[in-house]
Amino acid sequence: MLISLVVPVFNEQETVETFYHAARNDRFLKAKNVEIVFVNDGSADKTASLIERLVTKDANVRLINFSRNFGKEPALFCGLEHCRGDIVIPMDVDLQDPIELIETMYHEWEGGAKIVLAKRADRSRDHWMKRVTANYFYKVHNALSHSKIEENVGDFRLMDRRIVDIIISLQERNLFMKGLLSWPGFEPVIVEYKRPERCAGTTKFNTFKLLNLAIEGITNFSTSPLKLASYVGFGISFLSILYGISIIMQKLLFSIDVPGYASLMTVMVFLGGVQLITIGILGEYVGRIYTEVKARPQYIIDSIKESEQGGRVPNDSPDTDSKPAG
Repeated sequence: MLISLVVPVFNEQETVETFYHAARNDRFLKAKNVEIVFVNDGSADKTASLIERLVTKDANVRLINFSRNFGKEPALFCGLEHCRGDIVIPMDVDLQDPIELIETMYHEWEGGAKIVLAKRADRSRDHWMKRVTANYFYKVHNALSHSKIEENVGDFRLMDRRIVDIIISLQERNLFMKGLLSWPGFEPVIVEYKRPERCAGTTKFNTFKLLNLAIEGITNFSTSPLKLASYVGFGISFLSILYGISIIMQKLLFSIDVPGYASLMTVMVFLGGVQLITIGILGEYVGRIYTEVKARPQYIIDSIKESEQGGRVPNDSPDTDSKPAG
């Protein structure tokens, strides 16, 4: 029985060796057959060379190098496709996903769980803005989508091989991994933990990337924004008809001229804003259709580095290892 740790990395030279030693020195993992699959998402620092050194001394470490930076979501998907484990655990390399929690998750799997989610018990260390926006994201996403995401759960989870095989079979090019990992269903077991600080380095996610990820999540798993735009359009049309009838009645019955240059301009500006928002919503969906239709690869592999004892021949061809989405 093999446990796979899938670890996407991007410019993480300060953390890769710390993560490796923490995983290899963990009491529980020492007694298990464990492979570590690093996916290097086009790092510009020494990340790749440091992991290559680990590969030469540990047959259970593999490194997949992308030809350029494709993003964390494609890197995680690539790791799921290339890992061999009966149990698969995606993890962050900065040790904010506690390695010692794996033992608890494993025992839940032994008890029959196919998915074990690691849920943050406390977000008090986060900036207040991040706490508020994260809270609203989960509520909005789960209200609009049929594929529910457990609040305060990231990519850190334990998955049975069957779940992983379902996920990598999906034909997706616009990837939102939190949604994809939740999509297969099955009743999860939740294990709570307190998220520690990064062991070193700084986060590579900023507010803009998180906002884009939130939009990706909602539009990938729900058409409700399109329906909402239609409902708003019908509602405004109905109100405008009522207002028009009111003006006609005042004119015919009471001979009242209804002044309204300022109110007319206000209504026009309001309707213009609604139209632009609706066009923006349509644009998000059309853009995703455009990306899906082009069928470009989710990622391109430059090389795979592993020990000859790992049972797989390294492949340095970017052509044979480019993976179309799904």
